[in-house]
Amino acid sequence: MNDIERPVADLRRNLRAPLIIQKVHVHGGRPTIFGYSKNISRSGMYIATTNPIEPGQQLELEFQLPAPLKGTARCQCEVIWKRPFGSHLPFEAGMGIKFIDLPEEISEKLDDWVRSHH
Repeated sequence: MNDIERPVADLRRNLRAPLIIQKVHVHGGRPTIFGYSKNISRSGMYIATTNPIEPGQQLELEFQLPAPLKGTARCQCEVIWKRPFGSHLPFEAGMGIKFIDLPEEISEKLDDWVRSHH
């Protein structure tokens, strides 16, 4: 898959719901990246950022859970795909990430939240 391709929605195993998370903190041996999420599922999220990380890289992610869920989630993730920044490109720059060790309790709450928004 090249940098501007993305997975076909039909191939996704989990429903996604639109969500704006204004601050997503990415940690892990590199400067902290701030971005925002435009959609989320129990298995991952899309993070809009002008500095996407290369696919295959792992990172630590911290984000605020959507209302009415409370609290912050923190987990290890893997970058699955990225879109680079470029004014000539038709899509917003960012990356698709997969949660690796998000606690099952939070995964279930996110899944319920997503289903309630469909």
